[in-house]
Amino acid sequence: MTNTLYFGDNLHVLRDHIASESVDLVYLDPPFNSNANYNILFKSPEGAQSESQIEAFEDTWHWNDSAEDAFDEVMRSGNTDAFTLLRAMRDFLGENDMMAYLAMMAVRLIELHRVLKPTGSLYLHCDPTASHYLKLLLDGVFGATNYRNEIVWKRKAGRGETNNAAIRFGVSHDIVLFYAKSPASAFVRQYRPNSQDYINSKFTHVDESGRRYRLDNLTSPSFRPNLVYEYKGYQPPEKGWAVSLERMKEMDAEGRVHFPDSKEKRLQRKRFLDELEGETVDTLWDDISPINSQAQERLGYPTQKPLALLERIIAASSNEGDVVLDPFCGCGTAVHAAQKLGRQWIGIDVTHLAVGLIEKRMKEAFPALDFEVKGRPQSLASAQDLAKRDKHQFELWALSVVDADPWKGGRKGPDGGIDGIIWFKPDGKKTEKAIVEVKGGATGVKDVGRLAQVMEREGAKIGVLITNQLPTRAMERDAAAVGVWENEYTGRKHPRLQIITLAELFQNKRPDIPWVDTSVAKKARREETSKQAKLL
Repeated sequence: MTNTLYFGDNLHVLRDHIASESVDLVYLDPPFNSNANYNILFKSPEGAQSESQIEAFEDTWHWNDSAEDAFDEVMRSGNTDAFTLLRAMRDFLGENDMMAYLAMMAVRLIELHRVLKPTGSLYLHCDPTASHYLKLLLDGVFGATNYRNEIVWKRKAGRGETNNAAIRFGVSHDIVLFYAKSPASAFVRQYRPNSQDYINSKFTHVDESGRRYRLDNLTSPSFRPNLVYEYKGYQPPEKGWAVSLERMKEMDAEGRVHFPDSKEKRLQRKRFLDELEGETVDTLWDDISPINSQAQERLGYPTQKPLALLERIIAASSNEGDVVLDPFCGCGTAVHAAQKLGRQWIGIDVTHLAVGLIEKRMKEAFPALDFEVKGRPQSLASAQDLAKRDKHQFELWALSVVDADPWKGGRKGPDGGIDGIIWFKPDGKKTEKAIVEVKGGATGVKDVGRLAQVMEREGAKIGVLITNQLPTRAMERDAAAVGVWENEYTGRKHPRLQIITLAELFQNKRPDIPWVDTSVAKKARREETSKQAKLL
């Protein structure tokens, strides 16, 4: 199924939903095993009093039963080369976090190899922490002969490794490992603009029409009798000219031949600047900057990659209409680039936060685009099941339904009775907030009272309690006792404490909030702050 976002473990999604040899290009940017907890920072809109952040994903892998199961699955996969390498790594590394990361990656790389067409390619984005181990795994899964390149993406700024400043150079690059499934894999040469220094040093001539050009050799590299001829009094070099007499006449008529002022000198070819495709892109990519604090495409996702980076990869190893798969799609840069370039796409992520972020991103970038989101609750029963299996992902799903930003109070630990915030502008100017609390289990009068206290503490105009259970009469009575809030701008009155059940969410009931301004959240996600840099 193309043009689809999947919420779930990519290993299960690949096995259950992605057919063998159905994908043309895989790009993956998995967690790097850097033992860092990344957070998404939602900067509060102008007029709000604080900032919120939530943990996006934990970039930490541990050797446990899941890692052991992944190791065993590689053994049972039938890929003896991959298992031999993985077993050797286990002997060398032991059963530690790095080994857990490699076992988890190995079983997924085997599945990604399965879903690729014979003409397909894979790009694995990583950092130097584990790139050498991952390259060995890729050799085992894809075959060493199908290795194509180790691409170095140079970041313009280092990563602020002040703790290691005395023992090593700062790390300012990522690695992208490029593998093909077979010699038949597609590849299109890419170009980038020539540097101004190169232009100034090489294209030093200008013709009568103002076109800049450089001079190039017209000598044949090997002797051919038909290329040895005199042209307009200029004697041929020993091995002859690089072109036939007929072609020389054509070039002369087109103004592509340089005639020196002395017949003792050699004719030369004119290479016009405006006809060059640019400089060929090789393995050092130092012309694409990372997402900075002022970038328009900034979403606030900590590992977000530039759209230009993914456009280059997709343009190089796929054609229009091809299927691009990103199994760790994060904030969706790969699927965004795929859609922009006319490809079909599949994105997978294990966090509902990421899937919801991508869904919003794609709708904003491509309003007419039709795509599916699978794996998240589509019925009351599936929502209740998610609440039992994964409280955190259930909470994120419920918040996304009411268009609330997740909240952690700018700190780790208790959320202070706030799961999410809905920002709105009742008068079109001043920003207000509604506090959202999500309860997937038992609820009672105490939850209504607690939310009312949080509303007063935070100065929130409205509170929303999303509950799995039907509210009791006592809960409804206490919620009504909190009163109503009147929007002075419109004169409308809104219940201050509102209770919405899961069943009502599936009946399209939403919080009664005036003028919900989603552009506030959209702007907030694009903004980077100095605090964000410190968090990372």
